[in-house]
Amino acid sequence: MIQQHDISALPATSATHMRVWFHAAAAQVAAYLEAAGGAEVLGQFPFLAAYLDEIRPFCPGESAAELAAGWLRALGSWERALPAAADGWPLWRLRQRGLAPPHILAILLAGLVEEDARFGALYATLHPLPDEQHLTVGLLGDLLRATTPEHASGWGIARELLGHGLLLASAPDRPRASWALRVPASVWDACGGERSAEPAPGVRYYAPETFPPLDELSEALWGEAGAQLRRVPALLRIERLPDHAPDLSFDEPLDGVGFGGLILRGMHGSGRLQALGSVARALGRGVCAAECSEVAKLPDLALKLGPLCLLYGALPVIALDLAPGDLANLPALPGYAGPIGVLLGQEGNVQGPQVARCITLSLPPPRLAVRAAHWSRTLGAAGQTELVEHVSRQHHLTGGAIRRAGRLALAYAALDGREQVQVADVRAACRALSRQSLDALATRIETGGAWDDLVVSEEARAELRNLVMRCRQRETVLDRLGPGFGRSMNRGVRALFSGVSGTGKTLAARILAAELGLDLYRVDLSSVVNKYIGETERNLSRVFARAEELDVVLLLDEGDSLLTGRTDVRSSNDRYANMETNYLLQRLESYEGILLVTTNAVDRIDRAFQRRIDIHVEFSAPDAALRYKIWQLHLAPGHRVGDALLRLAASRCSLSGGQIRNAALHATFLAVESDGPLNQMHLLEAIDREYRKLGATSPLDREAALL
Repeated sequence: MIQQHDISALPATSATHMRVWFHAAAAQVAAYLEAAGGAEVLGQFPFLAAYLDEIRPFCPGESAAELAAGWLRALGSWERALPAAADGWPLWRLRQRGLAPPHILAILLAGLVEEDARFGALYATLHPLPDEQHLTVGLLGDLLRATTPEHASGWGIARELLGHGLLLASAPDRPRASWALRVPASVWDACGGERSAEPAPGVRYYAPETFPPLDELSEALWGEAGAQLRRVPALLRIERLPDHAPDLSFDEPLDGVGFGGLILRGMHGSGRLQALGSVARALGRGVCAAECSEVAKLPDLALKLGPLCLLYGALPVIALDLAPGDLANLPALPGYAGPIGVLLGQEGNVQGPQVARCITLSLPPPRLAVRAAHWSRTLGAAGQTELVEHVSRQHHLTGGAIRRAGRLALAYAALDGREQVQVADVRAACRALSRQSLDALATRIETGGAWDDLVVSEEARAELRNLVMRCRQRETVLDRLGPGFGRSMNRGVRALFSGVSGTGKTLAARILAAELGLDLYRVDLSSVVNKYIGETERNLSRVFARAEELDVVLLLDEGDSLLTGRTDVRSSNDRYANMETNYLLQRLESYEGILLVTTNAVDRIDRAFQRRIDIHVEFSAPDAALRYKIWQLHLAPGHRVGDALLRLAASRCSLSGGQIRNAALHATFLAVESDGPLNQMHLLEAIDREYRKLGATSPLDREAALL
């Protein structure tokens, strides 16, 4: 590798830096063998001679000890003359972090086996432990003493490196001197200058140029948060807080401590990572990002993330998916000292010494102009202006969801051999996204029908028209509100459908979703309600978060089971039931989507919820006139049922709309079975069947009805 006799002529690259340290470690092993048994013992491992031959032209001396010591001196001289660009080299970052040459040498001694398997066999010979080919703590001390006698024990060096996450120890049940030391694969690769897109399981690396410059984060994108983000890098560069900072009762003193980082709250796909990436770019850093869905795994994640951010010079970003009431204790990142980034949704919180010094910002859902920009950028030439405007108004998606839906829409158009995307392609793409995220949490209901298919009172129909209006203008109205509303309003719409079963509540929800061009999902309460404390809230949190991110109509069927009035606490069950109701009330108020709650026992609904709803549609049992309309709607064209019998059935049979539908369906089956048109006998038989299901007798006298 080395052909020049002057070490200063070596290429000034991070790869060269790693290689010269690798040779220093190999020479250290050779020096130890020579000291332990002379040239005869060293000769038992002839592969070491090749490493010594490579450094020999640069170092005076013949023995392995002389070569190892001379190489370390030459290496130090070379490092002192390195250019400013060396600040980005991984091993040089460790030196700047305060690690001395023996620490770097220890990392390379432990990592020799990663590059050359023959060192594993050599180590197994030097410390005859069962099936162990890694460096041990005791052997590390012996190797370091070969050229630096002052290092009487390797434990002091190993302890610091273990604390930084640069080394890992196995077999802790053994005596400490027998602990096996190894370099994590991600750390070893990073030391060599490799920057992988996924350096460790669950960790992604993004180079600074991946993200747009911070100046491009317009206020139109994130409102006030966009302007604040541009000021964040200057704050994060502050090495200590102002002397006049008030006493905030931190667990740790503030002296000499700057801002800890940035916490961003927002929906999935709202651009939180992009925002933090732009901040990192302004600081001259890339980003090492990791998602953590289980708080218990945070310590393991920190052990991977800290060393990588230290070696990469990257900003650590941890995305947490917390449930209501979760309080995650964010551990320190081993080896890393600098700002952090934390991504949170609306639920849960984090704590810790560094978190207490973090700035917190919230990213609002994207407004119409931003959504249009995302659609235009994603669809490109395939998205016409009218299409972009239509889907931007219809689908209140996050930027991330728009990008995914746009790519799918392009694929659906290509399947049909079209270059231009149509509204149907976008609808299909949005439905595919919803199924990926929501099908495990809620049940999708087919939408369709027209308002003429729904037979309700005029009062209910007027409220349904108001509901459609609110849903269509739910975002536009935010710009027209008076100052008295403040920031308490959002684009969420909450409606309560009350009435006995079979009065058209679910049908109205299906028609509403079809009218808005959105998907309809019903929450299955049997899969949401859990006997374990906190699990019901956790399940509801997942449903609400995914539903508002994907902008679907969410139907909470039989909502009185979750929104019952709060009671005096007489037992632990009462307390936990009240906690569930309290959470649901709070979450509904902050919900950004369209929520429909149905109940057939409105008197059981908590009054606090009734105050929070925007529209209350009461589906009363149909009177005779409405029942007549329902019969007409459900009997097939060409039936042979006289109008007199229909009016008689409507006036005497107090059936709900759902029961009339069932009776009409059964009568149609009877007609098909008899291979003839639906007649009066079929209808009477179907009505009798509905009453038998109720345990009652039909009020219609067959002979009188047929006259």
